Amino acid sequence: MIAVDAQLITESRFGLDGGAMFGIVPRPLWSRKAPPDDANRISMAANCWLIDLPGRRVLLDAGMGTRWAERERDIYAIRQPGPEPASALRHQGIDPATITDVVMTHLHFDHAGGLAGEGPKGETIPLFPDATCWIQRENWVWAHHPSQRDSGSYRREDFAWLGGPAAPKLELLDGVSRILDDAIEVLPMRGHTPGMQCVRVQLHGRTWVLCADLIPTRAHLPIPWVMGYDLDPVRSCAEKDELLDQAARHDWILVLSHEPDLPFITVERDARGRHGLALEAASVADMLHRLA
Repeated sequence: MIAVDAQLITESRFGLDGGAMFGIVPRPLWSRKAPPDDANRISMAANCWLIDLPGRRVLLDAGMGTRWAERERDIYAIRQPGPEPASALRHQGIDPATITDVVMTHLHFDHAGGLAGEGPKGETIPLFPDATCWIQRENWVWAHHPSQRDSGSYRREDFAWLGGPAAPKLELLDGVSRILDDAIEVLPMRGHTPGMQCVRVQLHGRTWVLCADLIPTRAHLPIPWVMGYDLDPVRSCAEKDELLDQAARHDWILVLSHEPDLPFITVERDARGRHGLALEAASVADMLHRLA
């Protein structure tokens, strides 16, 4: 099955510490590509990708969500289209009830927070009650028992209710998998966190790959520029190098989960073997126009 259409949904805009986002890269280098604010935060987006298939509507990742205290909103500089859950979808005329499937790259709070809202009594309200949620089993297990180093990235209230009697159906995947009549392929990438998966889709005669936190922004294209959050940065470098090599050789379009401005890119290798930007675009339509 081939996707009929797709659109990017910027669920939230927020900021994270630039030093954490670029790991060992010195500030004088990364700050040229991602200027920080007075709190040393770089601008980021929680980008979700909505894929329309024949008879199905698939959301890739769910964003930050609205269950944040004011202090947390200030720390992360969270900005959203409205205070209600799934406001970014609703502002684009999309009813969350029409989502049939949610494919999660992983369960960190900036990807899974938007799976649920909060009821008047503080209860969890699934935002996609009729959807099937797809996640790597490895990440599902890790999210429930993370290490001390990354436990702050997993908020149990974002996902612990999944698989319960009143929750959407949960499907756990094991490794590289094709789902939804082979329309979507998931590719595990374990350097950032165990069981994270990139997502590959065929759309308009092209291959598109949602990169999750393997390549969060355009500034993260250089191989050693990986996040301090990555549990296995050496593995992240190897995974990124392989993905970029495939993308350059096969003209894939990469979709960047946290890029705030131009989240669609193509890449090429220069004479010295380094990967660089070839094309960049703000939307699916803009990228297709540039490729024409």
